[in-house]
Amino acid sequence: MIKILTDFTFITLPKNPFRIVIVCGFVFTLFVFYAGYFVQRVDFPVLLITYCCLFVIYWISNHFTTTKKNITFLIVVGIIARVILLFSTPNLSDDVYRFIWDGRLIINGFNPFTHLPSYYIENQILPKSLTLGLYEKLNSPSYFTVYPPVAQGVFALACWMFPNSTFGSMVVMKLILLIGETGSIFLIIKLLQRFQLPEKNVLLYALNPLVIVEIVGNVHLEGLMIFFLLLTIWFVFSNRWILSALVMALAIATKLIPLLFLPFFITKLGLKKSIFYFTVIATCLFVLFFPLSNNLFFSNISSSLNLYFQQFEFNASIYYLVRWIEYQTLGYNNIGRIGPTLAVLTFCSIMSLTFFRKNKNWQLFIENWLFAISIYLLFATTIHPWYLTLPVVLSVFTRWRYALVWSGVVVLSYSHYWNGNFEENYVLIGLEYVIVIITFLYELSKSRLLTAH
Repeated sequence: MIKILTDFTFITLPKNPFRIVIVCGFVFTLFVFYAGYFVQRVDFPVLLITYCCLFVIYWISNHFTTTKKNITFLIVVGIIARVILLFSTPNLSDDVYRFIWDGRLIINGFNPFTHLPSYYIENQILPKSLTLGLYEKLNSPSYFTVYPPVAQGVFALACWMFPNSTFGSMVVMKLILLIGETGSIFLIIKLLQRFQLPEKNVLLYALNPLVIVEIVGNVHLEGLMIFFLLLTIWFVFSNRWILSALVMALAIATKLIPLLFLPFFITKLGLKKSIFYFTVIATCLFVLFFPLSNNLFFSNISSSLNLYFQQFEFNASIYYLVRWIEYQTLGYNNIGRIGPTLAVLTFCSIMSLTFFRKNKNWQLFIENWLFAISIYLLFATTIHPWYLTLPVVLSVFTRWRYALVWSGVVVLSYSHYWNGNFEENYVLIGLEYVIVIITFLYELSKSRLLTAH
């Protein structure tokens, strides 16, 4: 099974694989259309079957792609699949309504970091576009926003263009993400050429169903963050350090998660250069955050981030195991203690990875990023499926494929919404992580055998 999931060399190629590639591309776009416009997250069996079909086609397409012609065709299929989802309403996540809420606050002169959404309802401070109907769609009205300034800029632009149309704002955000995704695919091709890696590796990201459905389909800013991170790597590889630092700041100001990767620059650049590099990033971040900063900014965003580690639970692995052990021994669950403890362990693990693992070339540098984000996700209390888009793109430049397997089996986490019950199925969550861990161990043993020879 693992060989099937991680190796594309187990089937004999037919005489004319391009015909198969064309059929796969056509069927793939049909399934993407169905997934984006007709499948709902409460219909878990339908979602699971659709997702499995998409991943089967994904792997078959990758396997039968042996020529430049096939690669180009499937890249176009990947872009078309994203275009298809431009006008779909997000069906697996309702985060977009918070995006629109924040954007409408900004265009009406309010700072989204100052007050909770409930404050505007309770005090009846409601500009025309901030409606009770929109408020009722928010999944976290009692939490301060955590979206950094570049993300807020995207929200504001979308709401400025369509101040009273939720659908119009969604389409603008999707269009921005589509442009970012297209740019990412182009950068992946250029980086693969620079690293002298197989160009077909671009399809691991360009055709990945999770990436397509979650980023453009369900409006997640990871797509824009990934574009900035790839551009960061491109500028670093080209020895344009200042541009690299500026773009890394944009990545952090889109989603905070790239902060995890900063320690790896210390061992790569040396202490003196890395201090300069971090200074440029810090200066750029100050400029980006300054317009939204006030006396409540840091306390409010810190409050929401603390709640993320201390109250939210979804699709976790190590956390669920520790929680179960504690419940068996102590009789209660203390996420307020376990969450921060795991966060500290994450930090220590990444710092150990930084200073004790080789970092001699840029491919190992990216591999360390892959391991860092994987460690973070394994220790986290909340793992939404779209979080895996980052390890997926990083794996493109490495020999590791466990992240691709994870991107396939993470659909099992949507069992949480089955029939609207909002209850985790721990058997399916356990199955998800067992498959991922077995895949990683298989690849690790295979890697050691290759090293030994």
